[in-house]
Amino acid sequence: MTAKSKFNLKCTRCSRIATNLAEIRKDYPEYHAKPVPSFGDKSPYLLVVGLGPGLHGANATGRPFTGDYAGILLYKMLFEFGYSNKSESISTDDGLMLNNCRITNAVKCLPPGNKPLTEEIINCNSYLNAEINSLQYNLLILALGTVAHGAIIRALGLKQKDYKFSHNTVHTLEGELTLLDSYHCSRYNTSTKRLTEDMFRDVFKTASMLQNG
Repeated sequence: MTAKSKFNLKCTRCSRIATNLAEIRKDYPEYHAKPVPSFGDKSPYLLVVGLGPGLHGANATGRPFTGDYAGILLYKMLFEFGYSNKSESISTDDGLMLNNCRITNAVKCLPPGNKPLTEEIINCNSYLNAEINSLQYNLLILALGTVAHGAIIRALGLKQKDYKFSHNTVHTLEGELTLLDSYHCSRYNTSTKRLTEDMFRDVFKTASMLQNG
C-alpha cells in the first residue's frame, strides 16, 4: 500500500505539473493554481473521487468541481439526493455545504492538457490513501471514471484485475468499504451521451439504496 501522506497545498512532487502551474499563475494571477484540497463533510458516508481540477474550474476556484462543466451535473445530483444544500457550485464563498458527502480527486493539481501521466497519478496516490484511511469504515466511494477507479484501487493496495471498472457497478472492498463506479460527468461524456442525466441519476439511486441498506 502507498505510504500515507497528508494533503500538502505546497506539493511540487510532479515537476511537469509544478512548471505548468507556475506558468498559469503568471497568466492568471487570480487563479488558485495549486493543489486543490478536498471539500465537504469531515465524516461522510459518500466520498466522490474525480480525476483532477479543470483549468478554468477547480484550478481557478480552489474547490473540486466548482466552475468546471462536470460540476454542473454532479452538484445537481448531490442536491437532488440530499447531499448538498444547493444545486450549483459557483465559488468558494457561495454558501454551498455538503451533507454526509465529501469530494476529492485522484490528482490534486491540474496537469498539462488536463491529462496526467501515470507517474503523476502514482505520485498523488498517497494523498488519496491518507484521505480514505482517515474516514469511517462504513464508507461508499464513488469513482467518476476509470482513472479515479484505478487510483482508488491502488490507494487501497488492491489488485486492479480483481475490480474491473463498469458503469453503475458495485464492488465490495476490504475494511467495510464499498466502491461504486460511474462514467465521469465530463463535457465530452455528457455531450456524446455516453453518460446521460438519467444514467447518472441511476448511479445516485444505487448509492441511496446502499446507504439505506
